[in-house]
Amino acid sequence: MYIATLIARPGALDGALVENLASAWGGGAARWLSPGEVAEFPLEVRPENLWSVWEELQALGVDLAVQPGDGRRKRMLIADMDSTMIQQECIDELADEAGVGARVAEITARAMNGELDFEGALRERVGLLAGLPEEVIGRVLDTRISYMPGGQALLATMKAHGAYAVLVSGGFTAFAAQVGAALGFDEARANVLEVAAGKLTGTVAEPILGRAAKVATLREVAARLGIGLSDVVAVGDGANDLGMLELAGMGVALHAKPVVAAQCELRVNHGDLTALLYLQGYAKDAFAG
Repeated sequence: MYIATLIARPGALDGALVENLASAWGGGAARWLSPGEVAEFPLEVRPENLWSVWEELQALGVDLAVQPGDGRRKRMLIADMDSTMIQQECIDELADEAGVGARVAEITARAMNGELDFEGALRERVGLLAGLPEEVIGRVLDTRISYMPGGQALLATMKAHGAYAVLVSGGFTAFAAQVGAALGFDEARANVLEVAAGKLTGTVAEPILGRAAKVATLREVAARLGIGLSDVVAVGDGANDLGMLELAGMGVALHAKPVVAAQCELRVNHGDLTALLYLQGYAKDAFAG
């Protein structure tokens, strides 16, 4: 059995659309997880025209996912930070403070879309931050960083049901530690910006936490918890997230770069982080926090 899930902005999901699609695909009765926002229905087979229907619904501001019905509730969350749990790229914000924002943002965009080697691109961008006072990090955290909607509900609900949460970022520990603590992650891993005499040196500690390290973290923590990879939900948006998105039992591309979305079965472009709860079958009235 499969489950089809439709997710839209609050109040924007038309009941007739849900019923018509369920009928066209020979699905069962719809279950509303959030009235006017999210509905799901069971299917016997995976529709052959899934992606053409997906394209049509995207134009209407509706996300569509079809996945096996068994085992949707996950016991571990592994999440990217930049442009996933928060709405910014931390290194771009630091670069803006250093007066090299446009140059660094261009490199970031290309690296996240898989056009550049992540590790090399990170070294290049960090090099442009040399001489920036370390205190700027705190200012950026206080004035430039905002959380992705739905993050607190995602963490609180999964943890209330016994899940373990790991924040794993190609960004920096100074940001990941605060973001992880604020949202309730059990642990946070990221890169270390090197500092001397109160200023950024323009270097990052080796080895760099990139795509391979995210995969290794997923495997390591799942093994430590004694759970299978199928019990993990991963979320990210950039090319360095693809490895963990492909490995996890549920890999969700959230507002992802084109190269990432194209390689993921579960794509959320209109919903927020609560979409990860809906994809697991949680109804809105069961959210914690």
